[in-house]
Amino acid sequence: MKNNINVITRARQTAKWLNIKSILLAGALALTSCESSLDTINENPNDPASIDPKYLLTYISKYTFQVDSDNMYASRMMIGTDGENKYQYMKWNDTSFEVYTKGLLNTGKMMQEAEKINNKNYIAIGKFYRAYHFFNISLRVGSAPYSEAAKGESGITQPKYDTQDAIMSGILSELKEANDLINTNDKIEGDIVFSGDALKWKKLINSFRLKILMTLSKKTTVGSYNIATEFAAIAGSQPLMTSISDNGELKFADAADSRYSMFNNSGYGSSLYMADYFINLFKDRHDPRLFTFAAQTTGAKEAGKAITDFTGYNGGNPTSPYSDNAALITAKNISKVNDRFYKDATNEPSSVLSYSELEFILAEASARGWISGSAKTHYDNAIKASFTFYQTYVKNPGQYFSGFDVNQYLTTPLVVYNNSAPLETQVEKIITQKYMTMFHQAQWTSYYDYLRTGYPNYPLKAGVPAPFRFRYPQSEYSYNNANLKAALTSQYGGNDNINSKPWWLQ
Repeated sequence: MKNNINVITRARQTAKWLNIKSILLAGALALTSCESSLDTINENPNDPASIDPKYLLTYISKYTFQVDSDNMYASRMMIGTDGENKYQYMKWNDTSFEVYTKGLLNTGKMMQEAEKINNKNYIAIGKFYRAYHFFNISLRVGSAPYSEAAKGESGITQPKYDTQDAIMSGILSELKEANDLINTNDKIEGDIVFSGDALKWKKLINSFRLKILMTLSKKTTVGSYNIATEFAAIAGSQPLMTSISDNGELKFADAADSRYSMFNNSGYGSSLYMADYFINLFKDRHDPRLFTFAAQTTGAKEAGKAITDFTGYNGGNPTSPYSDNAALITAKNISKVNDRFYKDATNEPSSVLSYSELEFILAEASARGWISGSAKTHYDNAIKASFTFYQTYVKNPGQYFSGFDVNQYLTTPLVVYNNSAPLETQVEKIITQKYMTMFHQAQWTSYYDYLRTGYPNYPLKAGVPAPFRFRYPQSEYSYNNANLKAALTSQYGGNDNINSKPWWLQ
């Protein structure tokens, strides 16, 4: 861990230099044509300075693996009580394209520097990060700059928009290339995710290919790929994650700029509480993972109830006015988020894709007939892996899990899996349990699963549907208007509306 902290420190120092000489310049060129910005940033456009890609890898990884809490409001896991949260009430609007400058430009720079030293592994990992970020950008908005993105230094100041079909097909091809490139001969220094283990990167790359294909389950093809056929080919021939030690996750360190994303977050300590929809899934199943996510109600504490007493936990209604939920505080009958999320500097690792999630993906693929084998086996493996994760990383797990038998849990009525059940029943079972593993994990995955499958069945306020997407950033209207308008016309009839349905959901 000490080596990781040192690498992060060096990366932070490097990033400060890059922010002046490279990142901001390329960012301005990639997404805008703002001349005043270029006048102050572009002191020497022919600066030959280079940087070891290991520092960039650390910087990019740290940026990518941060915890995003906004999705937990939309996904009915948390509620706020100090004001109307736009995600909780499904009223969000514009997104941001900052990832083009903070994530993708750094990734491109890392790949360029890797070319200079002929290190294929940094190029392969760069392709993974490109795929990861473009995947998430496209899910947020639909069509987006892809083939011409982040090429300001090549003179492309107003990148065209690629269709969602083209983006998803393109990143699948990039991941295939990454799988072919990754090797055990080229070192991977600065790696705070897998400590330089090329095989683990290969497993993550291939597992992420499966995640993309499953996300597109409503489609039959993407580009030249047949989705089910490609899924089966990857699952049957490529190395995939096999345990939680393969998780694509970042472990945090108790050092400056390396601590858990929500550490010392004042909102978590004052106004964030649990949603009753999420809590009740665990109470109904007598699932002790609840105790690692939520705190007892004040009333339960004062009554001296045991931490493992399910009656000591209660949530607020995510569709009710925030003032109604605030009244539950006065009544001492609502659970806060477990304080480890804002008091523990290291807490649990943050994943972009875990072994547990992969097993749920394989379970769904089995249920859909994309691959052979038992969906129940993958489903059971996924749940076991989730419990192993929390028993490994939560401090003092015995206070929550003492006496718990996961094999017995898997036989209980609301949990047990039946390979012979109708497909919809199987998918509901898989997605519900998958959702239960994603508190502070996997960013917006649970919300996208809901849009894709309808499960779990989120509570929604009458007349307020769950949005399908975000609006494009205002900066694109200002600096890339013609390409944006063309993309809007081809996708949504010119309307930039959060309720417009993108290609992947049609």
